[in-house]
Amino acid sequence: MTNPEGTPIWYELMTADPDASKAFYDTVIGWSVGDPPPGGQDYCMINVSPDSGGGQVGGVLRLTPEMIAGGARPTWLFYIGVNDVDATVEKIKAAGGSVLMPAWDIPDIGRIAMVADPQGIPFYVMRGTSSEDSTAYDRMGMGKCNWNELATTDQDAANVFYATVFGWTYPDKMAMPGSGDYVFVAVGEQIIGATMNRQPDSPPPAWQFYFRAPDIEVAAQKVKDNGGTVHMGPMEVPGGDRIIVASDPHGVMFGVVGPGN
Repeated sequence: MTNPEGTPIWYELMTADPDASKAFYDTVIGWSVGDPPPGGQDYCMINVSPDSGGGQVGGVLRLTPEMIAGGARPTWLFYIGVNDVDATVEKIKAAGGSVLMPAWDIPDIGRIAMVADPQGIPFYVMRGTSSEDSTAYDRMGMGKCNWNELATTDQDAANVFYATVFGWTYPDKMAMPGSGDYVFVAVGEQIIGATMNRQPDSPPPAWQFYFRAPDIEVAAQKVKDNGGTVHMGPMEVPGGDRIIVASDPHGVMFGVVGPGN
């Protein structure tokens, strides 16, 4: 990939039931999750409808019983693009992070490693072999990830970590009464999301991703009708969009963003 270092370039849903996950997200977001390649890893690509601009957002990975026995759980993760995976892994370790899966090569795809920040929140780093930019993150792209939000147990330490490893900057913030600041994250001039302190009685610390759908009210109803749960919203956010925070039928948290009324 040729995106600037530190850019989110891929999103991955880990699930024990890819067929059920496909049915849910295809309906709620409007994706077309594909079939796994013949004879290959049980990994399905997440495709955006051609009517919404096309392209890919990420993939769906089947959790095997062995993965689950090793501690893996259904979740959404993202891949952060870097120039050198091995050098970045060393920076992560030096900055207090950890390595969950050492770097390995995927033929014709790239080199990746699974890591965690100092607060234990997992993600991937990747150097893709493609000569084209990833468009999985697109601030206003329909069907794409529009926002990356970190809820963490130590916001200040997390911000230092990601700035040290990826060069992220924090150009602005918004006060959240009784909850500290909502701190915006930038890669170069591009805003990619925000960080905040996890609040009591909220989901465990994690990265959460917001995907764009054409109608937030319709998306919220589809979540409910298809076995998911809407935990917050629809509600308006700065900039005029509206969002929901939801979980799928397997309890995996995610967000949906849509245009305001």
